[in-house]
Amino acid sequence: MTRPRPVWLFDLDNTLHDASFAAFGPTNQAMNDYIVQHVKVSPLEAAALRQHYWDRYGATLLGLVRHHGVRSAHFLEETHRLPGLEDRLRTNAHDRAALRRLPGRKYILTNAPRAYAMRVLNTLRLADCFDGILCIEDMHMFGHPRPKPDARMFRAVAARLKTRPSRCVLVEDTLQHQRSARGLGMRTVWMQRYLKGAQSSTEVGVHPCPTPPYVCARIRTLRMLYRL
Repeated sequence: MTRPRPVWLFDLDNTLHDASFAAFGPTNQAMNDYIVQHVKVSPLEAAALRQHYWDRYGATLLGLVRHHGVRSAHFLEETHRLPGLEDRLRTNAHDRAALRRLPGRKYILTNAPRAYAMRVLNTLRLADCFDGILCIEDMHMFGHPRPKPDARMFRAVAARLKTRPSRCVLVEDTLQHQRSARGLGMRTVWMQRYLKGAQSSTEVGVHPCPTPPYVCARIRTLRMLYRL
């Protein structure tokens, strides 16, 4: 019997491109500035609050929505303008070719807003490699944002794509997201190409440790996905 083709769920930042170089520094600063302005705290308090909500909820946005009445659409628009982003974007040409040849359906699954994701994908000529793009605007349940690593969101994504979690393969740089997905039976692949740069970003869950038990494979190039 032929093995069913997988449904691939690819993270975007630090998985398909070097977001630590291109985006994380300006994005983190924009988030700090937003918190200073709208929560009325000092810059030091804003940075601490951003990190606290990232650690607690997996996304700074969730803490601001839950505790400060911030509108998610306004926050995302204000913090992801990122002038000059296109000039800083870079990826690997071999990864682009590997994506196009990879069998199965392929989707972007990112906590980033759609406008930002499309800027990245179009600039890097990756948009046509995917069957669809699921961004943070698509991750709402019962009127509330539920981005990664929310297990309910992962389950809802599988249902939306008309597949079972066990058919899905999550390719990610963030271990917290992989832990949640693996708990539902998804296969998990840890992209490590950009880990060195990611360690300088406070918005990425990076752990320089042996492969955790919930990670099925670790890779540095997308060509390695053919071996799974």
